[in-house]
Amino acid sequence: MDDFVRNKLTEWGLTEFIQKFKDEWIDEEGFLQLDNHDIDNLLPKVGLRTKFKGRLKLLQEGQNTTNQETVTLSPQHQQEHGEASGSAQASPSTSNTSGKVKRKLDLQAECRQSSTPKRRCDTTLASYTEGIILSDVKIIMSHVQSRLPKQDNKLNKFLKEKINDLETDKRELVGVFGKTGAGKSSLINAIIGEKHLLPSGDISACTSVIIKVEANMHSPKYEAEIEFITKEEWQEEFWSSSTFFNDNADQENDQEDEQEDDSDDRDTAEKLSAVYGEEWKDKSPENLMDSKYFKEVPEFLPSKKKTLTCESAEELSAKLGKYTRSDSKDSNSKEVRRRYWPLVKCVTVRVPRNELLQHVTLVDLPGNGDRNKSRDKMWKEFVGSCSTLWVVTEINRAAAEKEAWDILESASSLMGNGGECQQIHFICTKSDLIGDSDDHSAAAVRALIFQRNMRAKEEVNKEFSRLLKVKKHFSEDCFKVFTVSSKDFLKKKRLTPEETEIPKLQEFLQGLNDNHSETLNYVSGAHGILSLIQGASCRDVAGKKVDVCKDLEENMRRELDKVRKPMEEAYEAFEECLSEGVEKSKSSCQRDMESVLKPKRMKGNAFHKILKCVVENGGTHKPKNRKQINLNAKLASYLTDSIDEEFKKTFPNQRECGPFNGVISTFSLGTKRLIEKYKDVELQLIFLQTEEEKTKTILNKTIREYKKTIYRSLTETIGETMEECYQNAAGFKGPGSLENMRSAIEKHVHYSKDTMFEQAKDFMLSQLKCLKEYILKTLEDTLQKSIELSLKTDGDSLPDVSVELTEVKKHYKDLIGSPDEED
Repeated sequence: MDDFVRNKLTEWGLTEFIQKFKDEWIDEEGFLQLDNHDIDNLLPKVGLRTKFKGRLKLLQEGQNTTNQETVTLSPQHQQEHGEASGSAQASPSTSNTSGKVKRKLDLQAECRQSSTPKRRCDTTLASYTEGIILSDVKIIMSHVQSRLPKQDNKLNKFLKEKINDLETDKRELVGVFGKTGAGKSSLINAIIGEKHLLPSGDISACTSVIIKVEANMHSPKYEAEIEFITKEEWQEEFWSSSTFFNDNADQENDQEDEQEDDSDDRDTAEKLSAVYGEEWKDKSPENLMDSKYFKEVPEFLPSKKKTLTCESAEELSAKLGKYTRSDSKDSNSKEVRRRYWPLVKCVTVRVPRNELLQHVTLVDLPGNGDRNKSRDKMWKEFVGSCSTLWVVTEINRAAAEKEAWDILESASSLMGNGGECQQIHFICTKSDLIGDSDDHSAAAVRALIFQRNMRAKEEVNKEFSRLLKVKKHFSEDCFKVFTVSSKDFLKKKRLTPEETEIPKLQEFLQGLNDNHSETLNYVSGAHGILSLIQGASCRDVAGKKVDVCKDLEENMRRELDKVRKPMEEAYEAFEECLSEGVEKSKSSCQRDMESVLKPKRMKGNAFHKILKCVVENGGTHKPKNRKQINLNAKLASYLTDSIDEEFKKTFPNQRECGPFNGVISTFSLGTKRLIEKYKDVELQLIFLQTEEEKTKTILNKTIREYKKTIYRSLTETIGETMEECYQNAAGFKGPGSLENMRSAIEKHVHYSKDTMFEQAKDFMLSQLKCLKEYILKTLEDTLQKSIELSLKTDGDSLPDVSVELTEVKKHYKDLIGSPDEED
């Protein structure tokens, strides 16, 4: 046995088993490789084994994080030091140094050798410490839950529910946009330290598949989970495409000298050819649903998810190709291979124990929506849930890159008032490339690159300042520009790591992880629950409980009035804004409709096919290589414009501000003051304090989701009013059908305008009223129930948890109290 094992057993309170581990010749290497069977033989008690397994798992994860530090966080370190990190482990302690200090020294030794900043080392230590605390507290709460009385009275049931509700994990989503060849995949690979995870280059174009990249914290494997569209949706695409092709003949008289725009036809043909080869051309949609065509993807027809598990990033990337890439031929073969990306809705890629992705998910998003309804719905949900957006484009034409700015403009309302995006990062890639640099010295080249990058940042910022539509939702403070070089960051070719600006993006992601409060929320909640259990069994404080209940209920009534007032003021402000929007909509809708139905640069057959898709898809369509058409949003535009400023002020995406001028965050039962006044019921008040904070946190999250629904309701209500009109327009066929569709839409808008916009206004106001009532009811009901069960319910049968409370209280103070130790 070495000192490592002895120190670990001492630290974990298992000194009586040191001799047994010594007899079994277990050293540090063997200790870290113990499996469940070994542990069962070494430790006789279930409780000891459970605690040991939890700590060992965290220790193993900490070792893996340390060993992978230079790969995950600083790929350039391998180029700089070769195999030095492999021999840099701190030697086992030869003194009585505790295992906790030994573990910290090991991590510090690794960090000192790498070229990553000290903050990264500190973060690793903090993350590892939090993991141990979280594991300890979860084991304690599991043990306490098993000791609660079996009888299902109100208090016991309440306590069990509260323990189960402690588990929460809200991931931060970072959306990544960018056209093929912009360097999205290389950027993601460089940032997370996985050079071969996502295929880079523009040889095989990306598709409409959404790809999520997150950490695999439960396995050392690389995994991918593939979710398919339904077979009904795929078959529906056949029928619509069949109608799409056949309807061309009806329009021959309309097109005459006009050139037919067949980009959507090619898009449909590409999808069918990817899955079926050339067989689809002479088969009916029914025949093409035969299971023989889906032998390689047996999960598709029964709507199951497919999981791929691999040992390396390269292996996973190779297997994923047929589900995410559109190239159909092997580079070394002329044989056409089946590709299944048209059937895929979303792919989740999990990277083993990647620190930067622990609480963050990177979402590689297609341009702006999809013709498939379920993919388009998922796309909108992801865009609306991203707290940060990365727009990726090449630096050489960043300010003039039309597609990048179009994406930003088209998605701005979904991300801003209709979402929860707080920051937009415009990332200019390939910043190391500069022309005519052969005659310059390395220092001169770096100076030229620096000047060009600064000029690019200035031009991009100027372009952003001109985007009035985007600036309705985002201030200039929310917008940042980065000039990055993934290639130089990985290979250290000419620029230093800092000059590539990749570390800045890594630092940003680490900040999102640091702000994640899963451990603190869990430990705080556990502290409150244990305080309630221990306090509920105290006697001889009946009089005190009556007095404190009276004070609490009086405080709650006063605080609820404070919450109610700003919500009523917001309602009145929205009512006034919407009334103005309704009048503008009535007077302008006909003119606006004409600009959509009769585009100046598109005539005849080309627009006929697009408008046909628009009416068949409920008013929206994304033509290939063109901006999305959304008739409903166009009709609702004066309504949304009228409330944008007020909406941004009432429901800010910056979480430190809080909705309704932060009134929910300032709501307080005054428990801190009451603890000083009523020491005898301090434990119950501690529980109420944690319960109040948890309730406010949950409410703020709920409001963030609800506000998206409220904002989008204007466009959706218009869409519902127009639905019958679209169905009628979709029925027109043959010569003249284009004019018939236009006429049907224009007439419906003309006759509906006096009621359609009023209905949208009334529905939004009713939702605001419902939100106000929900907030007040949730605050009152949740806290009133907590007051009654903690101060008005007998808890004589509850177990003594004083030991557990002391330990969790210590962990809680460790998390919120003393500053970080210095190296």
